[in-house]
Amino acid sequence: MNSKLILVVNIGSSSIKFQLFTVVNNLELIIDGSISGIGSKPVFNVNMHSIVNFSLVTSIDDAVKCIIDWIRDNGYAECIIAIGYRVVHGGNNFDSPTLLTSEVVERLEGFIPLAPMHQPQALSAIKAFKDIYPNIFHLGCFDTAFHRGHSKIFRTYAIPSYLFEHGIQRYGFHGISYESVQYILHRDYPELAYGRVLAAHLGNGASICAMHDGKSIDTTMGMTALDGLPMGTRCGSIDPGAIFFMLSQMQLGLERTQSILTYESGLKGLSGISSDCRDLIASSDDNAQFAIDFFTMMTAQHIARLAVAVSGIDTLVFTGGIGENHAVVRNKIVAHLNFLQPFKVLTLKSNEGLMIARHCFNFLEREVE
Repeated sequence: MNSKLILVVNIGSSSIKFQLFTVVNNLELIIDGSISGIGSKPVFNVNMHSIVNFSLVTSIDDAVKCIIDWIRDNGYAECIIAIGYRVVHGGNNFDSPTLLTSEVVERLEGFIPLAPMHQPQALSAIKAFKDIYPNIFHLGCFDTAFHRGHSKIFRTYAIPSYLFEHGIQRYGFHGISYESVQYILHRDYPELAYGRVLAAHLGNGASICAMHDGKSIDTTMGMTALDGLPMGTRCGSIDPGAIFFMLSQMQLGLERTQSILTYESGLKGLSGISSDCRDLIASSDDNAQFAIDFFTMMTAQHIARLAVAVSGIDTLVFTGGIGENHAVVRNKIVAHLNFLQPFKVLTLKSNEGLMIARHCFNFLEREVE
């Protein structure tokens, strides 16, 4: 193996995806792998083939070691010239792909309270890869960056301004996915790319982004990835008074309240069955059907709300695991929006890995210059 390669790493709360792209041939994808079920029933897949059940993989660090061992055993290790990472929260500090120096990693640790499901795992993986590859470029790509151009009216809560200055503001997430959607529209649907696009990233995490002229104008997630749409296990928008009630009247405590709203709510909480949309669609249980009906209604309402920010809808794009794979969900959402003027509906598979690889490639080109 003589080709120069870019490694892309996408860390979830209990999974880690990795991809290898050749620097030549328009960033050709040659390896697409993942370890899922970390801490429960871990499975290692490469190019759609399950390798083995790694029962000893109990942490992200274990998973990183397994991936590095596999890369080394298959002859790719010496070819990697850069690693790009998806990092969920970059705050106001990072609005573009950034070299992950020790100082930058330390600053990103300050955002852990704003993204507790993802930020710690991502930083742990970054440190592990940097220890193994200390002499190559490590580039962070931020889910918040695509939304940093929002006007203040879409970044602000109705609270005293000093709280805004302390970071209590709307950041937005899933930005790499939305950037990918915009890239695909520009490439394949140029007549739609710069119109009024509402993109719905629907998966275990879910949000909507209103775009115009190829840029993010507004989005449903706010200061944290808990806001907006109901999700797999996350509650989405909730009256802050309900949280006060849980803390003061029910005396659940901060950690228990956070756990309920983050890990026990959403589709899982509504159905009492599962956070997986596939399980709910297949179920005859009334609560499962209610969870789907609730999710589709709330999604449609948020789409209509965001349409105000761009004065209408020309194109509605569905992406993400639910958005791409479940026509019943898409159809229910679109049916709720039939009162609006006609708009085009597309289902696109966003490609976060390719976007991160492109950022790495562009960074490498600038460094060579």
